[in-house]
Amino acid sequence: MAVKVLVVDDSGFFRRRVSEILSADPNIQVVGTATNGKEAIDQALALKPDVITMDYEMPMMDGITAVRHIMQRCPTPVLMFSSLTHEGARVTLDALDAGAVDFLPKNFEDISRNPEKVKQLLCEKVHSISRSNRRFSAYSAPAPAVAPTPAPSTVSNFGSSVHAPAPAPASARPAPAPIPARAPVASASSPAPKRKAYKLVAIGTSTGGPVALQRVLTQLPANFPAPIVLVQHMPAAFTKAFAERLDKLCQISVKEAEDGDILRPGLALLAPGGKQMMIDGRGAVKILPGDERLNYKPCVDITFGSAAKSYGDKVLAVVLTGMGADGREGARLLKQGGSAVWAQDEASCVIYGMPMAIVKANLADAIYGLDEIGKHLAEACI
Repeated sequence: MAVKVLVVDDSGFFRRRVSEILSADPNIQVVGTATNGKEAIDQALALKPDVITMDYEMPMMDGITAVRHIMQRCPTPVLMFSSLTHEGARVTLDALDAGAVDFLPKNFEDISRNPEKVKQLLCEKVHSISRSNRRFSAYSAPAPAVAPTPAPSTVSNFGSSVHAPAPAPASARPAPAPIPARAPVASASSPAPKRKAYKLVAIGTSTGGPVALQRVLTQLPANFPAPIVLVQHMPAAFTKAFAERLDKLCQISVKEAEDGDILRPGLALLAPGGKQMMIDGRGAVKILPGDERLNYKPCVDITFGSAAKSYGDKVLAVVLTGMGADGREGARLLKQGGSAVWAQDEASCVIYGMPMAIVKANLADAIYGLDEIGKHLAEACI
């Protein structure tokens, strides 16, 4: 059965182009279009699509407000289009918090220059998120007000950046902001973990990861005893904004990793987009150029593999929601060295791909629901 898609964008050119690309796939059917957020809500209720592609900056109602209403009234996987700028990253992260499943850069040049590559990527994204766990997009909080939020000043502008305010110092760090409550999902869980003096916690994730990491890391205390490295599949322009966001929300410190950074307890280092992150035996971080032969930049396998070589049996690795199997081979190396590997359970994943690869390969020492992982990390590390 074809995946039914609703295309939402105020640009007539972009609506037509996205519709043409999707309609060329025999397993995708564009069932409707909308020019603003209000129309998107009405069309989502009337057409009941399997997937919605959503622009952010639109008249009458912006995309984030529309996503919040859709998640309240007819939860549907949403693929956001965003610009590859610092501001575009901030807006996209807000959209993911609102319930969107994934995002793609909105770049008219790529559509003109690499139509086949764009077609392949867009159709793959639509197919993958059509199979996402939609029940985790349903919020139990009241529906938001209909008033639109201010729109960003740019839609697509490569290379530009907007400097965000510096994070508050640790002494003035506020309590973690609550993430909107979501509908409970029953899940089987492994027993509570055994306590151990881990030298490193390594977390890898992809689709659904920004929200998942936020839920896990906001549960950790400021005095968390182990260093943390994070690998999230994300464009280069997004990781700095994402690290800043996490740093403001969490009691631990979070920053985008730089070459030469030293691991320390209570600090999480996020692998920069477009590059690879490795750990050496002295506890220093190495940032290397992204290898074009690798599908993922950053790649979970690369970071996990270097951690296995440097720390032997003293690593606790966690694989969260995401497509594909990145992390499986790195986890295999960690297990061979005696380290522990946890996987997120299927019920709480947006996409049960990366954790499933760990479980099917019999590499998981424990399987936990998303809301258990942060609590168990705090219990396990001494």
